[in-house]
Amino acid sequence: MTDPASLGTAPAQHAHHDLTPTAQGEHPERPRSLASDAWHDLRRRPLFLVSVSLIAFLLVLAAFPGLFTSADPGAGDLARSRQAPSADAWFGYDLLGRDVYARTIYGTRVSIIVGVLATSITVLIGGTMGILAGYYGGWVDGVLSRIADVFFGLPFVLGAIVILSTFRETVGGGAVGITALVVLTMSMLSWPVTMRIMRSAAIAARDQDYVRAARGLGASPGRVIWRHMLPNCLAPVLVYATIALGAFIGAEATLSFLGIGLREPVVSWGVMISEARDYVRVAPFLLLFPAAFLAVTVLAFVMLGDAVREAFDPKGR
Repeated sequence: MTDPASLGTAPAQHAHHDLTPTAQGEHPERPRSLASDAWHDLRRRPLFLVSVSLIAFLLVLAAFPGLFTSADPGAGDLARSRQAPSADAWFGYDLLGRDVYARTIYGTRVSIIVGVLATSITVLIGGTMGILAGYYGGWVDGVLSRIADVFFGLPFVLGAIVILSTFRETVGGGAVGITALVVLTMSMLSWPVTMRIMRSAAIAARDQDYVRAARGLGASPGRVIWRHMLPNCLAPVLVYATIALGAFIGAEATLSFLGIGLREPVVSWGVMISEARDYVRVAPFLLLFPAAFLAVTVLAFVMLGDAVREAFDPKGR
C-alpha cells in the first residue's frame, strides 16, 4: 500500500526541481520588438550619430538664438551696407546694414518650424486617409485614392505659385499669416505621398493574424486601427517624414527665392537667399552663409532618414 506521505512529497520534489532554473534567473531573453531592435541598431551607426548631433545643434540654435548672438537681426545701418565679414560681424552685413550672422542664427528657428509643421500636417492628413483606405478597402479606398491622385498630379511648384499668389493678400503682411499660408500650401500638395505609403502598410497589416484575432474578439474598427494596425504601420511613414522634413525646409527656401514664399518681416534662410540673389557677384557672402546652413540642415535630415530606413528594414540587417 502506498504511503500517503510519499504521495505529497513526490510532486513537491518535482515542483522544486522545475522552479530551480527560475530561482537562478535562467529565463530566456525576451525577443525585442521591431522598434527596439531598430534603436539598438541605430545607436551603432555613425551616420545616425552624426546626423543627430547636427540636428541637435540646430535645434539649440532655433530654441536659444540669444546664446549665440546678442545682435538684433532687424537692426540695420545703411552706412554698413554690404560690408564684408570682419571681427565685428563674422558673416558681414546685408544690403540694409543688418548683421548677416544674427539673421542666419535667428533664421534657423523659422526654417525648422516651417519644416516641422509642414511635415506634421502632411503625416496627419496623409496617414489618416491612408490607414482608412487600407483598412476599409472597397469604395472608401477608391474615393480616397482618387482624391489623392488629383493632388498628386499637381506639380508642386506650379500649385504653390497658384495658391500663394491667390491667397497672399488675404493673409496680410504679418509673419504668422504668411508662415501659416506657406506651411498649409506645402502640406496640401505633399500629403498624397504619405497617404500611399500608409495605405500600402495598412493593406499588408489588415490581413495579419493579430488583426483577424482582434476582429474575432469583437473589437471595433477604431480600436483595431488605433491599437493594432497603427503601431505596425508607422515605421515606413516615420522614415518618409524624417526625409520630408529636410525637403520641406528646402522647399520653403525655393518658394521664398521665387518671391512667393516667406517675406519680410519673417527672418528665414530662404528670405535671406532671395534678398542676396541680385548681389552674388559683388557680395557673395550674403548668399554663402544662409545657403551653407540650409544645405547642412537638409543633408542632416536626409542622412537621418537613410539611417532610420536601413534600421527599420529587416532585409538590411
